Amino acid sequence: MLSSIKRIHFIGIGGIGMSGIAELLHNQDFKITGSDLSESPNINRLKKLDITISIGHDKKNISTAEIVVYSDAIPKNNVELVEANNRNIQCYSRAQMISQLAKLKSSTVGISGTHGKTTTTSMIGSILKDSNLDPTIIVGGVVKSINTNSVLGAGDTFVVEADEFNRSFLELSPTIAVINNIDLEHVDCYKDLDDLKNAFLQFANSVPFYGMVSICKDSDNAASIIPFIDKPIVTYGIESDDVDFKAINIIHNDGKIAFDVVHRDKNYTFSMIVPGTYNILNALAAISVCKTMGLSIENISQSLKMFSGVKRRFDVKVHNTNLTIIDDYAHHPVEVLSVINAVKSNWNRRLLVVFQPHLFSRTKAFYKDFAESLFDADLIFITEIFASREKLDSSISSEKISEHLKELKHKNVFDITTDSLLQDIQSKYNEGDIILTIGAGNIWRYADKLTENMQ
Repeated sequence: MLSSIKRIHFIGIGGIGMSGIAELLHNQDFKITGSDLSESPNINRLKKLDITISIGHDKKNISTAEIVVYSDAIPKNNVELVEANNRNIQCYSRAQMISQLAKLKSSTVGISGTHGKTTTTSMIGSILKDSNLDPTIIVGGVVKSINTNSVLGAGDTFVVEADEFNRSFLELSPTIAVINNIDLEHVDCYKDLDDLKNAFLQFANSVPFYGMVSICKDSDNAASIIPFIDKPIVTYGIESDDVDFKAINIIHNDGKIAFDVVHRDKNYTFSMIVPGTYNILNALAAISVCKTMGLSIENISQSLKMFSGVKRRFDVKVHNTNLTIIDDYAHHPVEVLSVINAVKSNWNRRLLVVFQPHLFSRTKAFYKDFAESLFDADLIFITEIFASREKLDSSISSEKISEHLKELKHKNVFDITTDSLLQDIQSKYNEGDIILTIGAGNIWRYADKLTENMQ
């Protein structure tokens, strides 16, 4: 491929995963083109690299392509994909292309889990980079310290986020596999929890005999598949006692965390400038991987101390005594609860949450769970559903969430639209409040607008 293929076209290049692969291949001197339905920060970043991107899909966009890579969100009848198949151009899904790239390196670390994949991948990549191992990294978010979601390294390790959506992580056969947690998700792809757990088990057992599976025992669903994994296992957790890496003496303060890690009867001290118990679990996963790879605890600790996080993951836009605005990508009930708990454990201030549900299918499956996860916020604003890849489903609306919150006796729940969001939030805001925007859609744009208008 490296010697004969030069022109690669990406359908849906603006997606966070697709843009990372495109940037990485561009840095390997491939001629990259792409298309997407609308402009986005990812597309703007790629355009600055002189990558040609068309807004809108047209079969003419692939006129010179020798390989086509398509996003999981692209339907089979997309005009560019149909044209590529008609012309017998080799087409790869995003996951298939990642598996091809992994073959260029001697070892792959694949980070999976219903939650925390992006941050854990970023942590591991940052630790290896700080240790001068020069890894190649593809992550589903923009890492703040490098302002991109992909890094082309000369080292022999490939660090990649392994997404369970559409079972795409099964394209990988990682040397080291991480399973952060397992919760029912992607109900449009998996028939039930057992189906999802079986996919994670298959992912774990794809590791070679000389590899390793790092798994969080605090996640009951993840722990339940451990007896069926036939590869070397390292475990971690906070609540679980019988683990290889355990966090104790946890302190939350002003958006920072400090904790000790017990490993082989020794205590090691860690501190980080990102908040939340969930980030301690992410860090434990990173520590377990990097220690297994032979890095010293001292080097790992120093790197995690400097880790500044990922954009849209507890992304603090402004923070002072008068106003705090935080944006987060959380789009599953467990994630929503975790980020609200992170705010509550750090600050004793009134919390206004603006939640944008993501996908009709997810909202229909979890609207009661979302209501319960949101309950501890002082004021709750719920926007219309962000449909993303799905067609309109009139049988479900975001009002189902607010209705259940009212059934639970929450007294400050408001149904709003994104059009009125700025006015609605500002009308309820009191000086000193924390505003938290949550969702995987375009809610981040409104977090930015609130920051501009309210500072």
